[in-house]
Amino acid sequence: MAAAIKITVGAALLVLAIPARAELRVWDFRVFLNDAPIGYHRFSLTGEGDARELKSEARFEVKFLSITAYRYVHDATEEWRGNCLVRLDARTDDGGQHSLVQAVSSGDGVMVATQMTHERLPGCVMSFAYWNPQMLRQSRLLNAQTGKFEMEKVVALGEQTISVRGVAVAAKHYRLTGLKQPIDLWYSTDDEWLALESTVSGARRLRYSLN
Repeated sequence: MAAAIKITVGAALLVLAIPARAELRVWDFRVFLNDAPIGYHRFSLTGEGDARELKSEARFEVKFLSITAYRYVHDATEEWRGNCLVRLDARTDDGGQHSLVQAVSSGDGVMVATQMTHERLPGCVMSFAYWNPQMLRQSRLLNAQTGKFEMEKVVALGEQTISVRGVAVAAKHYRLTGLKQPIDLWYSTDDEWLALESTVSGARRLRYSLN
């Protein structure tokens, strides 16, 4: 009986010693400009319980007559506690214009720093976290590329059928307005992020399609 108890206790300790496996979710988008492929934007989300970490990696290259006319490189790491951003480290090369944005929770707010500014944002702050549909309930969002706390309004445009990986899918359509350029987003009926479109300079259409 003692041996049996020892084995049972040992097994219990072994189970306790094994850490819970973090969940991994990935949104891997091909990016198109006026239907021409220009690169990718990949979002990787890991988390255990209330703590989550998102890594965002974007690489765009626009060519004209085989010459690179424009290049975009963006890398960001975000740490979240529930639906509140607690840390951000983002670096961007937007056609040769470099920017750095860092944010960290402080008291009941978030301190945001760029190369030019330092600002404290009060309360629970969200970035443009398209992967989290709670973003659609916010009136202001932190731009990870510029460090600006941008005002926006969400307009629900009803349900549509869109193509996702070559399959027709029912999707809820939303538009973020009040920004320099409106952003259209589509989510599944289960609130899974499916697609993004926006208009960029020259009235060209930027489109994200799940890989």
